[in-house]
Amino acid sequence: RLCQTGPVQPGIVLISDPRDTSTPVIENGDHLVDLRGLARVRIDTRKSDVSNAWHLARRGLADRLAAAALALPDGLDLLIVEAYRSPARQLHYWNHYCAQLHDHYPDLSPELLYDLASRWVAPPDVAPHSTGGAVDLTLCDAAGVELDLGTPLDATPEQSDGACYTDAPLPQPAAANRAVLVHVLRAAGLVNYPTEWWHWSYGERYWAFSAGADHAVYGPIEALE
Repeated sequence: RLCQTGPVQPGIVLISDPRDTSTPVIENGDHLVDLRGLARVRIDTRKSDVSNAWHLARRGLADRLAAAALALPDGLDLLIVEAYRSPARQLHYWNHYCAQLHDHYPDLSPELLYDLASRWVAPPDVAPHSTGGAVDLTLCDAAGVELDLGTPLDATPEQSDGACYTDAPLPQPAAANRAVLVHVLRAAGLVNYPTEWWHWSYGERYWAFSAGADHAVYGPIEALE
């Protein structure tokens, strides 16, 4: 199914693209802040780790998430699954998915394997989550029950037959739910990684490239700094 889930689709720039990776970073020094306690924002624990940092994000991202949550229709909340991710954890995700892809497509060249992997997990050297400027999230109702947005969060292109792509056609009510999420997050100033409907960012390289900024304001950061 490489023709349907491959790395090159019209209008999509992968996070490994030189237009993204060459974007300069001028760090603005925003601190990591705790997303717990924001109104209409819930914290999921499925990505919790021993560092207790998955619910941290840079101040600029946190402020925009707060605005997006308040713009949701009544009865809906944002559900944060993972924000900050340590460089070591990012490397683990990258290596694990590359191994999965190699098993799925054993004849791929290293270059194409790199691009394929970049659809779903960022190369460690340019990973948005390790800057504190990216978040994986979804919608839930007032009782904390996740809404149907077409695929499980973190579904790979192989698992979802491409439905994880943000603009993929979906049946109702998933299409309407995804449209609500996209609308409030874009209106708040966040940008989406178009191969992952759940991944949104502010301040890091992919945001800068997508928003037309001449530089990113967030580079990699250690959670305890």
